[in-house]
Amino acid sequence: MLTVTSVNVNGLRAAAKKGFVEWLAQTDADVICLQEVRAEPQQLAAEVREPDGWHTVHAPAGAKGRAGVSLYTRRAPERVQIGFGGFGDVGSEEFDDSGRYVEVDLPGVTVASLYLPSGEVGTERQDEKERFMGAFLSYLKGLRVRAAADGREVLVCGDWNIAHQEVDLKNWKGNKKNSGFLPEEREWLTRVFDEAAYVDVVRALHPDEEGPYSWWSYRGRAFDNDTGWRIDYQVATPGLAGRAVKAWVERAATHGERWSDHAPVTAVFNL
Repeated sequence: MLTVTSVNVNGLRAAAKKGFVEWLAQTDADVICLQEVRAEPQQLAAEVREPDGWHTVHAPAGAKGRAGVSLYTRRAPERVQIGFGGFGDVGSEEFDDSGRYVEVDLPGVTVASLYLPSGEVGTERQDEKERFMGAFLSYLKGLRVRAAADGREVLVCGDWNIAHQEVDLKNWKGNKKNSGFLPEEREWLTRVFDEAAYVDVVRALHPDEEGPYSWWSYRGRAFDNDTGWRIDYQVATPGLAGRAVKAWVERAATHGERWSDHAPVTAVFNL
């Protein structure tokens, strides 16, 4: 069995003070993908930077205090890659030091942690998101082909910052014109699943379920009312997705027990 967990920690130093360390100590995961770490490795306490029993890869953003992705693996990676420049469309090198992508090779599978830009309609942030999406789709197609040639499966976990369907967010009617649920963003994610031939692992296992949501705003009573978004995905090549036996969102019991505004998304694969 391979158990993989993905979570946007909303600042790893803050999360470590709120319960991440305790969560890490009890998790059964073999691989953990973190996003929005927002810290240089040397800024992290040793128990977070290099916890006992884990091999860690940290990919901070060049811009201090922004983005940042990490991977924790029980087994030492066979290969590590930060960024996807040189593989995707022209211009993908723009994101090499943006702290938004890291991948490792483990036996038979390539696992990646992704933090796709969040965007904001009418701003440069949305333009950046669209540039990233264009380059990354090209990269995903190439990654699948290269992995297949090497006899490997692929699993890209992370905060994709897009709710794909109406069942993926509570207030979908009020968000049709907002970044994260724009028609062109949703169509792009459809291309990831159809054109690039990847599978949304959680949705495949829970085809008719509303959500399960993985992010709730800290504003108002979004968490208590379960007014959330499903924007954190585990996206796999079909061969690996077909081996997923269960997947769930590790939703905190109460608002006060949360250590991030996102919840961990976990999947178990029978290899």
